[in-house]
Amino acid sequence: MDKFKGLSTPPTLDRIKSALNQQERAIFSPVATSSESGVRRHPIIDTAAGYRQAFSLDSDRILHSRAYTRYIDKTQVFYLIPNDHITHRVLHVQLVSKIARTIGRFLRLNEDLIEAIALGHDIGHTPFGHEGERYLSELCQQAGIGYFLHNVQSIQFLDRVERKGRGWNLCLQTLDGILCHDGEIHNRLLTPNPDKDFAAFEAEIAAKKADPDYPLIPMTTEGCVVRMADTIAYIGRDLEDAIRLGLLDRRDIPKSISRILGNTNGTIVYRLVTDVIQNSCENHFVAFSPTISDALKALKAFNLERIYKNPKSKVHSAAIQRLFSMLFEMRLADLVTSNRSSDIFSGFLADMSDAYIANHSNPEIVRDYIAGMTDRYFLHQFPEHLRPVARF
Repeated sequence: MDKFKGLSTPPTLDRIKSALNQQERAIFSPVATSSESGVRRHPIIDTAAGYRQAFSLDSDRILHSRAYTRYIDKTQVFYLIPNDHITHRVLHVQLVSKIARTIGRFLRLNEDLIEAIALGHDIGHTPFGHEGERYLSELCQQAGIGYFLHNVQSIQFLDRVERKGRGWNLCLQTLDGILCHDGEIHNRLLTPNPDKDFAAFEAEIAAKKADPDYPLIPMTTEGCVVRMADTIAYIGRDLEDAIRLGLLDRRDIPKSISRILGNTNGTIVYRLVTDVIQNSCENHFVAFSPTISDALKALKAFNLERIYKNPKSKVHSAAIQRLFSMLFEMRLADLVTSNRSSDIFSGFLADMSDAYIANHSNPEIVRDYIAGMTDRYFLHQFPEHLRPVARF
């Protein structure tokens, strides 16, 4: 209560915000992104943001989005498993945020921007994880609307679907980091590509939808950190989940990998984070050392063969794929016939902006409708006898 004792008047929130911006200039690395540099499609007046800095505001908007709420029941790797200790998407994004902010703190980067990118990076994921993503992508291609990619869909949700089609008007740096987060690609070193504006950003989205292999590089160092953190967050955690479910034994991890990275999630995360900090500090890039990078690449290959392609984790794949196809066709028919009793009208399109409806084809609307579902909501679109039964 005596914080401002002796001052004629307490400092205004604007003055505090100005002081925070000044503090950033004093402590941030030269390769960090200042909060003052945040650029939006539609400028907002200070009263709309209050005393929050640009990327702090983005984090708040993502956290309060409806799509973020649905992380709670979205598959990370394993689905239809009655085990409360298996990782879901909501925990994964929190782990990415924590790991990336730890790295960012030691590299003197903007932790608000890191948090915003991390919290939003998987918002476009379908129900049933990467399997669902593949099935929906096949249906989108058949419908003539291009490939479905969860990072592109994250932008779609945050920019064009949320708030009944108005979007959240997030900063370019935040959206770019989300688009470019691809943790499936292995990079030893990432150097940011700062020469982007919204026109270049939209061109990258179009290129990625046309060619899923189109390479994307974040425009900020913070975006590069989140991309590295995405891998760090899932690689050891997926191992622990697989061991817990009996898909493999800890002794199965090759010695050539465990000798360098360890054989527990905690050790793997610690060694990867430490290596990134040591090899990135005071540099214009974010990088692993060659030795750690090679071991990480080998661990990714091990996980792919022993976990992600394991037949025991694919028991319900055919059933889930069939349900995706059925639901896409059902809801597309509902739109064509204007079946107003359908969930796609009463739920998804209820009060949706005229601009959204005018600018999206029927297949694109069905894509957005399905992609936003939780696992549970997806299954409840079908009678009980069609739903796969939980295993393990």
